[in-house]
Amino acid sequence: MNHSSVLFVCNDNLCRSPTANAVLGQKLVDAGLEPWVDVDSAGTHDFAVAEPADIRAQKHATRRGYDMSALRARLLLLSDFERFALIVAMDDASMQTLQLRCPPKHRHKLRYFTAFLGAPAGEDVPDPFYGDEWDFERVLDQIEAGCDALMVTLQQATNSRPE
Repeated sequence: MNHSSVLFVCNDNLCRSPTANAVLGQKLVDAGLEPWVDVDSAGTHDFAVAEPADIRAQKHATRRGYDMSALRARLLLLSDFERFALIVAMDDASMQTLQLRCPPKHRHKLRYFTAFLGAPAGEDVPDPFYGDEWDFERVLDQIEAGCDALMVTLQQATNSRPE
């Protein structure tokens, strides 16, 4: 098997990207692929660096068996473009920032999260930060579905490339 890596990116790395990090991480554990795929998340803005994931996001994730307690917000680094095989934007604003910062040789790594759901390019995973508990649930539903689709891609990638 071959090694792969995924970085989820949103504005502050408090709700959407850490939720996707936790969901995909658990799905990789469940599939026995955790040793073969690194998962992380980052924010395009430094408003909340080192802060834990939003407590509401953690609460809803925990109810579904995802542990976000160890995750801390971090800022996107230039080295992330080299380090990660796939860099997944949770919204159009994050994608625009990624495109501006990404060295041309790594732009092929950039994807919209919603593309894994078959959505049109540029469609956002809505930010639940200013919403209510149902917004967090709907975002978690969307992230679970997208991570299921992403798992198919990762399983193919880890099994098909030469070591």
